Amino acid sequence: MARLPRLTLPGYPHHVIQRGNNRQAIFASAADYQTLLDLLIDNAIKFEVAIHAYVLMSNHMHLLVTPQSADGLPLLMQAVGRSYVRYFNASQKRSGTLWEGRYKSTLIQSERYLLACMAYIDLNPVRAGLAAWPGDYPWSSYGHYTGLRTDKFITPHALMWELGNTHFAREAAYAELVQSGISPGQQAALTESALRGWALGEPDFVADLQKRTERRVAKSGAGRPALAKRTE
Repeated sequence: MARLPRLTLPGYPHHVIQRGNNRQAIFASAADYQTLLDLLIDNAIKFEVAIHAYVLMSNHMHLLVTPQSADGLPLLMQAVGRSYVRYFNASQKRSGTLWEGRYKSTLIQSERYLLACMAYIDLNPVRAGLAAWPGDYPWSSYGHYTGLRTDKFITPHALMWELGNTHFAREAAYAELVQSGISPGQQAALTESALRGWALGEPDFVADLQKRTERRVAKSGAGRPALAKRTE
């Protein structure tokens, strides 16, 4: 069966997952993390893709982005993927593939899942045992949203402004949101929707998306994708 094209529509937030081949490490030093982050920043500007949240893990990465054009996200990921592989192979004196095939992504309904997706992304290092709390991990957007540092390339989604009337109130509210965590069902839905490429949201949201593209947006009818126990 031919695989479906990725579900990509401008103006919607997309949850993106890119993993190392056979789950191998994609970083060997702090310089590698910074190089990949710099490539993401430069190409996000070039292809007009707003970065809302990110985390760079040892063998994969998650992004929450909104492209302004239909080809913005594919062009961003292609440019970053190719450039980083050339850099990494040269620095490690290796050859061959680094990524596990194509990146995975899907659209998510902002009102229903955007803040949960941000918390999911920032909690990745804690779930993986790499940090006791998200603020201890340097390669995620958590520090920016909680006042630990300023990442000028981050574009807060409009929903972030609803967390408080002041900058400090929003930082405190987001820190509390992440501290509260997300449910196992949300975690599974966010992972599986991205890996399978089905839109994540309420039935009306998914049905509306289907009117905007010829590509199927749900496995069967309008609604949320089935949940699974697998997590990422």
